[in-house]
Amino acid sequence: MNKLLEDACEQFSTLPGVGGKTAMRLALHMLKQPRENVDNFANAIVKLRHNIKYCRECNLICDSDLCEICANPKRDHSIICVVENVREVLSIEDTQEYNGIYHVLGGIISPMDGIGPDDLPIPKLIDRAFRDTTKEIILALSTSVEGETTSFYLYRLLEKTGVKVTTIARGVGFGDDLEYTDSLTLGRSITHRQEFSPEL
Repeated sequence: MNKLLEDACEQFSTLPGVGGKTAMRLALHMLKQPRENVDNFANAIVKLRHNIKYCRECNLICDSDLCEICANPKRDHSIICVVENVREVLSIEDTQEYNGIYHVLGGIISPMDGIGPDDLPIPKLIDRAFRDTTKEIILALSTSVEGETTSFYLYRLLEKTGVKVTTIARGVGFGDDLEYTDSLTLGRSITHRQEFSPEL
């Protein structure tokens, strides 16, 4: 195989869900495109990686220091929804059932993957919980063992703040990832959230 093509396939295969055959198909597809299109594609990825910013409040990716959600005065800033990553924010926003703000952890506690509490922006969440404006924190993490462990850990820390801690209703099945949950089920789970209980 041509070395340039081989290198391109190798890079494509590093993407999640992309195997060798798909990587080859993508690389050959790029060869058929006008050079300008390929340059635009490559530049967009480089700019994404080098220029992306994270909201100083919620850790969501954005173009400035404050994301559009945190900067929006029409959002309910007294409610913070804690999610694992950006995909969950997009899924919840699609439901159009939630008008609060977010806190993006960027992961969940998973010893098997070498991720501990110190690797997540948990202190920032606790600081936000202590603010007078914060009335409720929704733990909207996956219902996997790691997600439940993270929720329990956060609940124990948030107990000391006096803020109401809730979790999404169990319309989302155990072990389900929020990003793959349909909008109707996820929307109802947010709307009918309940007090967090360590026994759940």
